[in-house]
Amino acid sequence: MFLQYFIWGSWYVSMGSYLNKGLKFDGGEIGLAYGAFAIGAMIAPFFIGLIADRYFASEKLIGVLGLLGAAIMFLLARVEERQFVQFYTLLIVYCATYVPTLALGNSLSLHQLQNAKTTFPRVKMLSAVGWIAGGIAVSAIDAETSHRQFYLAGALSVVVALFAFTLPHTPPKKVGRVSVAEILGLDALALLGKRSFAIFIGCMFLICIPLYFYFVNLHIYLGELSWSKVAAKMALAQVSDVIFLFVLPFMLRYFGYKLTIFIGILAWATRYFFLAQSATSAWEIQTVLIFAAILLHGVCYDFLFIAGQLYVDDESNERMRGAAQGFIAFILWGIGGFVGTYIAGQVQGIYAHKDDEGVIVSHDWQNIWIIPALGATAVLIVFVIFFRNPPPRPVPSGATT
Repeated sequence: MFLQYFIWGSWYVSMGSYLNKGLKFDGGEIGLAYGAFAIGAMIAPFFIGLIADRYFASEKLIGVLGLLGAAIMFLLARVEERQFVQFYTLLIVYCATYVPTLALGNSLSLHQLQNAKTTFPRVKMLSAVGWIAGGIAVSAIDAETSHRQFYLAGALSVVVALFAFTLPHTPPKKVGRVSVAEILGLDALALLGKRSFAIFIGCMFLICIPLYFYFVNLHIYLGELSWSKVAAKMALAQVSDVIFLFVLPFMLRYFGYKLTIFIGILAWATRYFFLAQSATSAWEIQTVLIFAAILLHGVCYDFLFIAGQLYVDDESNERMRGAAQGFIAFILWGIGGFVGTYIAGQVQGIYAHKDDEGVIVSHDWQNIWIIPALGATAVLIVFVIFFRNPPPRPVPSGATT
């Protein structure tokens, strides 16, 4: 978990600044580049469901995919200025090799750990620590606007691959025939017959549009403000993530899904209003607002997406539980991710300021940030009006609460 997310954190946060300053890509191209991860997320269910779960041991497949990913990262580091098609093609192929390893890592852990309900969350917490390490490492070697970030990710991929081959043997599940509908979780479409569940899914998709403005644009914004070691400072978001993971169970127990998810969406709107205000504030206030926006990440992510995944699990029966989780992942990280990153890149391009030679020199950041702020507010209003908490489940006779 630590090593996998170390890789991701070493390039995903800072890639936008490198594409902007180093490879001279425009906003639309940067948005598409971030959308490559969403394409990988849409490919991964087919790969896992049709191939990995039936023919290959998880640890060996993680190792092989890690070596392939390393080779592609080294090629990405060699792409020259304005070669967007070459870069984009390689990045899609890389994401198609990397994203499946995340699911494989989860399934391997759940298969091997004793008492997984207790131990898996502790293991999973190391993913946030790995992301923090990636941000610190890329800042430490001064690679945030350099192709060296891809060499770092490639080297880490080799380490993960070699380590994966030493993991306990985790054989394939050897399932029978699997339909495309089952792989994508489309069996869970029956849940859309519940009004509140349909509202929830719609809101989750819509919130993805403002959500990805943060990932696509923040590093570029802080670079234009002349911040140093940006990736390391942005890693404070994962520190917040770890803290609020401890708070989440208490929120759900005492306040339920509606209020918890409401606070998560509200945090996204607040984050973007802070960033919009920071664009026109004095330096001292600007710094406070930006750090506040970064530190809101734990509330933004845990109270919305982790709580949302638990809500989906609670609304599902045993037969469609896996399908329901596959469906929500496809919405959030697949279709939602692609649409969100594309729109974030397009908006960045609209508000870009160029010199006489067509080179981007700055952006109108207040207008860029106010768009996702208003978008998240609109989703919040829809959610508050139409979503209802699920009724409490009856306690079986003789059971203790």
